[in-house]
Amino acid sequence: MSVTTAGLAPAPTEPLLDDVRLAVLTHTPGATVRHELAARPDGTELLEIHSDGELEIRLSVPLGDAAGFWHPDAQWNRTIVADWAGLTRVSLVRGAVAGCLYDSGGTSMLAFAALDPVPETTMRYGVSEENKTFVVHLRVPAGRSPYRMAFARSSPTVATALRKVRGALGAGPAAVPEGARVPVYSTWYGFTQAVEASAVEAEARLAAELGCGTIILDDGWQELGNRRGYHGVGDWRPDLTKFPDFAGHVGRVREMGLNYVAWVAPLLLGLEAECFPALAAHAPETGGVPGAHVLDPRIPEVREHVVRTCVRLVRDYGLDGLKIDFLDRAMTYAGTPSPGDIADVGTAMRDLLAEVVAEVEAVRPGALIELRQPYVGPGMTPFGNMLRANDCPADAVANRVRTIDIGLLTGSGAVHADMLMWDPAAPARAAARQLIGALHSVPQISARLGELSGEHRRMVAFWLRRWRELRPVLLDGEVEPGRPDELYPVVRASLGDRCVISVTADRVVTVDAARHAKITVVNGTASDRLVLEVGGGTLDVAAIFHADCSRVDVDGSRIEPSDRRLGPGLCVLAVPPSGQADLEVTR
Repeated sequence: MSVTTAGLAPAPTEPLLDDVRLAVLTHTPGATVRHELAARPDGTELLEIHSDGELEIRLSVPLGDAAGFWHPDAQWNRTIVADWAGLTRVSLVRGAVAGCLYDSGGTSMLAFAALDPVPETTMRYGVSEENKTFVVHLRVPAGRSPYRMAFARSSPTVATALRKVRGALGAGPAAVPEGARVPVYSTWYGFTQAVEASAVEAEARLAAELGCGTIILDDGWQELGNRRGYHGVGDWRPDLTKFPDFAGHVGRVREMGLNYVAWVAPLLLGLEAECFPALAAHAPETGGVPGAHVLDPRIPEVREHVVRTCVRLVRDYGLDGLKIDFLDRAMTYAGTPSPGDIADVGTAMRDLLAEVVAEVEAVRPGALIELRQPYVGPGMTPFGNMLRANDCPADAVANRVRTIDIGLLTGSGAVHADMLMWDPAAPARAAARQLIGALHSVPQISARLGELSGEHRRMVAFWLRRWRELRPVLLDGEVEPGRPDELYPVVRASLGDRCVISVTADRVVTVDAARHAKITVVNGTASDRLVLEVGGGTLDVAAIFHADCSRVDVDGSRIEPSDRRLGPGLCVLAVPPSGQADLEVTR
């Protein structure tokens, strides 16, 4: 692919929709290509391309007032970069062919997604300096006919446009298990690899008391699980010095009322694993993983090994599910000659994961399967029901951004925050900001609960209780987070007449008393006040909540009942840092 889109051979374009123009080419000699655009009942437009060759799809939009371009693997590059800088290679286990260009008012200018999530596709995007347009160029391998893409017409917000596109992508799992929708206790940041049965059980008991419903035992439970590397992975047997009776340990934790999920990285093959000599020929590349190689999923024997491993762990130890890690490292084989029966990594991973889920479900119906960025795109929702943000220890901003990003394009599965850690010596309000960053997702707590101060433990219990109260709105409501390049400073979730708003920057926050009867506003800033613009009526301040729970009433949950009335218009409301206010509409 050329360094810039302007370096490619010119091709005639045609109007697609709104101000978007389209060119469809094939680079296979003798191949033909044709395409058609049709309106769908859900309000999107479906572009269907038929070709027997490799495809190049070119989209271009006048720059206008463009401010940013979002795509699932955007990370921190959310502005309109130059086309020589915007390049990503996606497949089933890395991102998705999708994106949204938007202007300074947040209005979408181009929103699209490919309906087939599997092909290893190259996406070039950015500002064409020569043509003064924003462009997206896709290269799709041959054999993907018809290739279909859904487009949403210009919409008032990025989230609105992506909801339309998301609907066209279809549904994932029929239902999300309850265990995927409850607060989680994870061992990773609290213990790293220094886990052992009695300590985990002590933490599990505290986690259950504080309101968690699932525990994830992370890296370190397996043989040679130490040194922060992966030299011993592949055999997937418990370290008997840490867990002399792993099945008995799992059973004891489950008796506390917790679902039990264990970490596994089934595509990794450690150099010191007992099975390394037998499988090394199927794992020529390291994929950048320290101490290990990556198994090539295109080989049938590899897929059989992975399925057998996952099923054995769930069956033999009574697990409720698996946290499946490092799946994106399969992309180290993308574009290379296949030694197996499948040429495409994405196709191999789809077949592998479908078999893993079917076989694990046969052993444990309703099994919990955690997947994480970057393999949480729409194509992965049939395989995972816990879709987690990538690692961002103690970074509340990254957790907020990543969980919102996942939710923008994911129509099913429960979005999970990365595990929450904080300085146990910090004030409770500072620790509470980690929970606020995870507010619009399922929180995963990863502190050593037994070592927390009473103040911190009360804070965790308080926030998990409040999160459970607000869960229907936070997980099932319509989310409007604003512009991606602004990192979502005001996130609004609405369901029926209920609304929850998290505020993490000094912004004027609009609240609609005509639409919502009850509104919870969360102060994620360091300020002791929020500025609200009340429209549609007046609001009573029902209660103010403090992050540290230092001043509570008799039920231990709320403070400062108030008879103050707000609105209409601009109002300044005193809310402590990391605190909340419950507002009720006055009728």
